[in-house]
Amino acid sequence: MRVMSLRHAVLGLLAESPASGYDLMKLFNASLASVWPATQSQVYGELTKLTTAGLVEVAAHGPRGRKEYAITDDGLTELRHWLTEVEPSGPQRHDGLLRVFFLGIVTPLEAQTFLLHQAERAARTRATLEHLEETAEWDEEMISVYGRIALEYGLRISAMQEEWARWAADEVTSAKARKASELARAQHKGQEGQDEEVRPGEGE
Repeated sequence: MRVMSLRHAVLGLLAESPASGYDLMKLFNASLASVWPATQSQVYGELTKLTTAGLVEVAAHGPRGRKEYAITDDGLTELRHWLTEVEPSGPQRHDGLLRVFFLGIVTPLEAQTFLLHQAERAARTRATLEHLEETAEWDEEMISVYGRIALEYGLRISAMQEEWARWAADEVTSAKARKASELARAQHKGQEGQDEEVRPGEGE
């Protein structure tokens, strides 16, 4: 079960204040994009589902068909239930870290290049978050106060990821790592040689 969803993100933003779909998209881009990115069609689609479920209601109509949505009592109950009674998901899958286990298959230079690329990605992420921290209009509203706490998580994680990736990039060029990589590649080449010797139909 996915314990965090677009549904709860929309409910959380509407718990702060009523908003139109356009306003919600602005809020997503300003505060939640790094945590739970969403497209305009996804947000509007979720608003329709939430309205049908009675968790959100149309509180006002504006020009050109603009609708302002507000969270209902049932929606607030659902949000509180998710916040206090539903366990967050367990460890997340990490494609980049999975690859690290098998970097011995490639050359040390290729492994180092991969890790330095990961370091650069983490650095770009941190730079983006630092820019957000400097330019956002932080106030005493809920999204600002708790959003700042969530932002700090991103800053710390991205800094740690960059530091680790640069350390790992040095490690894969160590004598121990080079030896392990050479053994892995030699074993693979040996297997390829055996495969070439034994062809379909031969030895029958």
